[in-house]
Amino acid sequence: MNSEFEVVRHPRARSCKLSLDPLTGRARLVLPRRAPLQPALAWAQSKAGWLAEQRARLPQARPFVAGAVLPVADEALTIAWSAGKRRTVLRVGDTLSIEGPADTVPRRVEIWLRGAALDLLSRETAEFAALAGVTVAQVAVGDARGRWGSCASTGVIRYSWRLILAPGFVRRATVAHEVAHRVHMHHGPAFHALVAELLGGDPSAARAWLRCDGAALHWYGRSSS
Repeated sequence: MNSEFEVVRHPRARSCKLSLDPLTGRARLVLPRRAPLQPALAWAQSKAGWLAEQRARLPQARPFVAGAVLPVADEALTIAWSAGKRRTVLRVGDTLSIEGPADTVPRRVEIWLRGAALDLLSRETAEFAALAGVTVAQVAVGDARGRWGSCASTGVIRYSWRLILAPGFVRRATVAHEVAHRVHMHHGPAFHALVAELLGGDPSAARAWLRCDGAALHWYGRSSS
């Protein structure tokens, strides 16, 4: 891998293509399988101005530090840190109260958010599953880059914990989407009709939000340096 670009050879690529990953800010250079590498790298390096413009449009990093404000389930919570001995993260009104070593704050905030996400998503999954008349074997959270949720044929539903930072209508539409897969393991008309029925409305606004703003959720917890 080149230090400046992630180089990928794709069997169906007909020409060189340069793009910027909105989740990481890393440049990606896609080449045909047999294209010579050095000319392609030289071409990509000539696009430094374009890459700089694209990076300037990326979401800003939002590290988990004292004073940071997080949109948690449609509520703004401020991280409040003090040098005490308590290891438990507590929600006190509109703050997340944390004590202990400052360098442990980011990790502990993420752990708290994962727990809050699992709790809320589990409850909403149960709500929609009851409406659909289906069972869900397990609800879990992870941090997948490529998807916000998944439903296995075994009945296990996984979500990105970062949905706790998204607007509620986006999170609930994602839950309805995954629960609907317990009935229809496809994306045909019957599936989409069931999603809308469970949600009680059109989920297209939620899909549009994730397309436009979903990448910004991956910048929460990232250092600004």
